[in-house]
Amino acid sequence: MTQQLTGPYRINPTSWNAGFRYDQAQLRSAPARLLTVAGQGSIDADGALLHEGDMSAQMSLAMANIEDLLARGGMDLRDVTRLVVHVTDMDAALAAYGAITERLDAAGATPPATLVAVARLAVPGMAVEIDATAGR
Repeated sequence: MTQQLTGPYRINPTSWNAGFRYDQAQLRSAPARLLTVAGQGSIDADGALLHEGDMSAQMSLAMANIEDLLARGGMDLRDVTRLVVHVTDMDAALAAYGAITERLDAAGATPPATLVAVARLAVPGMAVEIDATAGR
């Protein structure tokens, strides 16, 4: 008889990732529902970019937009199985990453995550775009 998972089994053979609030891997039971979240940026309800030039504020609003979509799908950050953060300035992103870790800490979430620098994003002035996959 196999043991049922009651939550994510966190796999971290090293600890350097702990400061970024993500696990290197997680083993979870197959979800009954899967939510895929398209890239979210610092965009308001009318599609206008907010906080141009402020990486921290853009990260915070992108995460708020993700949390809103998760809630509408009956989930929260603890259900995120993959988080991908695209940024146009890696140094600014690393300096402002607390805007993401604060939200992850508040939810008690440590989803596997990737941070990647790109040349530009679809909306002029957008410095960060975050996409997520969640399951419950």
